[in-house]
Amino acid sequence: MQQAIESRPPPEAHPAPHRPSLQLAARLAAQPFCEVEQWDSDEPIPIKELERGVAGAHGLLCLLSDRVDKRILDAAGANLKVISTLSVGVDHLALDEIKKRGIRVGYTPDVLTDATAELAVSLLLTTCRRLPEAIEEVKNGGWTSWKPLWLCGYGLTQSTVGIVGLGRIGQAIARRLKPFGVQRFLYTGRQPRPEEAAEFQAEFVSTPELAAQSDFIVVACSLTPATKGLCNKDFFQKMKETAVFVNISRGDVVNQDDLYQALASGQIAAAGLDVTTPEPLPTNHPLLTLKNCVILPHIGSATHRTRNTMSMLAANNLLAGLRGEPMPSELML
Repeated sequence: MQQAIESRPPPEAHPAPHRPSLQLAARLAAQPFCEVEQWDSDEPIPIKELERGVAGAHGLLCLLSDRVDKRILDAAGANLKVISTLSVGVDHLALDEIKKRGIRVGYTPDVLTDATAELAVSLLLTTCRRLPEAIEEVKNGGWTSWKPLWLCGYGLTQSTVGIVGLGRIGQAIARRLKPFGVQRFLYTGRQPRPEEAAEFQAEFVSTPELAAQSDFIVVACSLTPATKGLCNKDFFQKMKETAVFVNISRGDVVNQDDLYQALASGQIAAAGLDVTTPEPLPTNHPLLTLKNCVILPHIGSATHRTRNTMSMLAANNLLAGLRGEPMPSELML
């Protein structure tokens, strides 16, 4: 009998009619050829527990918070044939080692594009219009009367928006921002994408040009060796003092020490982050002391519909891999 282990259920902040973890577990348990061992907690599975549980397994279903490295693969042994991750990002997987062992990988692209793009726009607006500061002023009695320049932020009308990474999510963000009256879109990446850019009349520019010319910058690229630390001191020094920076990709794309200095010194106006390094960010981190930095706990895909869809796709990827069939969404290694 083949064995599949689900590392832990996906987090759910509020009760929903159909919890993703319940749907996913039921989908796997209903298969006559599967024996399922599940980490039944919202907290990350300890490494020792994952090593124990994955030993001898034929399949592994994991989250982006579960690092699947050589140590875990060694613990799994030769039986492991498929890994299904409940994420679009795969930087938590040791892909070279996985490929070497002939293990197939399933992931969940596309299904979280809309939810993540919605969150990116929400975070951008929240940051540029200083909403957390405004809410706090209402609560602490700082709202005394109407004042001409009090809590003024920056608007999107007639602005230039730069997008780092015009992939599925980058395009979805641009599509949602266009009706706000954005005057010009810029983008950067590994190569020009003229067909995708045509919808927004977006211009392909170098990373330094994008930093220098944009009023708003949204980072939506994948984490790769080339993008790790991409947004650093040099990047922030090129940005306008009135520019707003948003990152919804991966925390390691940004040098957070350099970002702190840029925000604290007034080199840039504000930043909004849905991803950090590490996650969770320690409560004493310097970025959390800044009023002009809005930080969210990596909730880009956190809608009930999206998490349900992701869960079912991850389960179907795993089952297809165990059967030796084509996966609905396989990462080609």
